[in-house]
Amino acid sequence: MSIQHLIRPTIKALKPYSSARDEFKGAKDDLIFLDANENPFENGINRYPDPQQRELKSIISDLKHVPIENILLGNGSDEVLDLLIRMFCEPNKDNVIILPPTYGMYEVLADINAVETLKVNLSAEQFQPKTTTILEAANEHSKILFLCSPNNPTGNSFEASTIEKLLKNFKGIVLIDEAYIDFSSVESWLARLEEFPNLVVTQTLSKAYGMAGIRLGMCFASTEIIATLNKIKAPYNINELTQKKAIEGLMNNSKINCQIDSLLKEKEVLVKALDEVKFVQNIYPSDANFVMIKVDDANKRYQQLIEKGVVIRNRTSQPLCENCLRLTIGTKEENLRLIEILKTL
Repeated sequence: MSIQHLIRPTIKALKPYSSARDEFKGAKDDLIFLDANENPFENGINRYPDPQQRELKSIISDLKHVPIENILLGNGSDEVLDLLIRMFCEPNKDNVIILPPTYGMYEVLADINAVETLKVNLSAEQFQPKTTTILEAANEHSKILFLCSPNNPTGNSFEASTIEKLLKNFKGIVLIDEAYIDFSSVESWLARLEEFPNLVVTQTLSKAYGMAGIRLGMCFASTEIIATLNKIKAPYNINELTQKKAIEGLMNNSKINCQIDSLLKEKEVLVKALDEVKFVQNIYPSDANFVMIKVDDANKRYQQLIEKGVVIRNRTSQPLCENCLRLTIGTKEENLRLIEILKTL
């Protein structure tokens, strides 16, 4: 399918801001830059950063096996999501579809951009997309379908056959948010980017890579989509310090893999311990670095844990999540402390 008809006309007609750092990419190091009114005294951060993050994208390209021209980086994944809504959705006209319970920022970003949000709840207990209901809910103004897999807050991955059916039948962009994919044994949808022109995959350095503080989100899509996103992003959206820290972190991939393995083992220990806590009624399967549990009284148990100095996430107000709490996997010591406290309540 062609995605050109999905892009807002004003975005297609937009002439992007162009900096000298874009125009002279790959230029010799001995060039004198007197174009951007920067302070010329060198201190490592006196110059504007590379607007296309070429060195960092090269490393990500090798790591993810995706060509550089299919990568866009954002100031956190939230910036990427915001750019995509602005690219495809006409304010006060178009809509996006979300599948509660899910990541809350999808709806917030839609609201900021005056875009309607249509909600189709996941199936009860299994927390899987209801394909037929989603396609029936969609209309000519439905531009983006948000799929969070592994899903936050439930922790489960969506079935590949379900996602494939949506990719083939939804008439807009299918965005798969893979923030937690590095903890999952399920294959990333990055491997199928070329197969589906309407597929967009987002990932992050905030979870498995342990770099939430630098705010770096990754978007993978067709060259057509990435080229348009580059037109509308801020010229220097990824600062120099973030780029350097990301490069430093990604060059130590063995450390990251060790931490992922450790967290997965700790999750097994926590799940086993939770099974012995009397007020825990259900422990939902998780492909992420957290576990969602159903308890007798979520508000009560949440407050008790706060009083004991443990902060978790109370999800009882979310659809299908009555009396559910979300527990992030911490260090071995943190998990042991959590277990000890739970057994005393």
